[in-house]
Amino acid sequence: MFSVVSFYKVVISICSKKQSNKSHISKDISQSYNLSGNGLVWKNDKTGGDWFMIDESWDKMSQSQYVKFTTDWMKASHRVLKNRGSIYVACSYHNIAEVMMTLKELDYKINNVITWYKTNAMPNMTKRTFTHSTEFVVWATKGAHWKFNYDVMKKINPNKQLNGNLKQMRDLWKMPLVQGKERLKNGDGRALHPTQKPEEMLKRIILASSDKGDIVLDPFVGSGTTAVVAKTYGRDFIGIDKEEKYITATRTRLDLISTKQNIPLR
Repeated sequence: MFSVVSFYKVVISICSKKQSNKSHISKDISQSYNLSGNGLVWKNDKTGGDWFMIDESWDKMSQSQYVKFTTDWMKASHRVLKNRGSIYVACSYHNIAEVMMTLKELDYKINNVITWYKTNAMPNMTKRTFTHSTEFVVWATKGAHWKFNYDVMKKINPNKQLNGNLKQMRDLWKMPLVQGKERLKNGDGRALHPTQKPEEMLKRIILASSDKGDIVLDPFVGSGTTAVVAKTYGRDFIGIDKEEKYITATRTRLDLISTKQNIPLR
């Protein structure tokens, strides 16, 4: 199921098995943000333990290398994405411009830029800027008549109207960075993957743009959250990563879950 190929983790693609063996959702929820290198550390923080800046070899590129890499993987994802399928790309303010320009050049339709407000954001180490507390997920589609399970999104929206009725899902998602039991860790207690995304985020993405039996592709599977959520909700999935430790961690997570039965969602 998992191959040692390619670099990041940045797309989600989904497609109906009845129509094609192509993916209906292509997800890039953890591509390289190209932020590694300065080695900053904040020890003995009282709000959640020690903080470490990202410092991974796969996350270090020049600007020109990053643009070429982004273009290459997006072209490959576009090739295997089913018409009417969706692609979700996670990014920060550092690289959202490159992401959106490349999507437009490939004739994707950008439907939303979802803002993830991190309620427990990493502290501002330099004390020279406002504390960064948001990331973004760009949702784009290939062709017209894309899949969007509007009623499902209303049903799972934690926010309700004043009278208690269901409320439309908005593009501002408030959720914490992954901590506690959900966080994968190395033997030294540090996070296994620096940009592990919350299962709640992937739940919303996968349920919004796919149905049971559809295929979800994550070309940068990383901590395996996409595969775990896809399996949990009855979707098939393909995960790719070049790092053996992430493939192993994903397989371990998958062995620990079982597909939920009788889920009242599409």
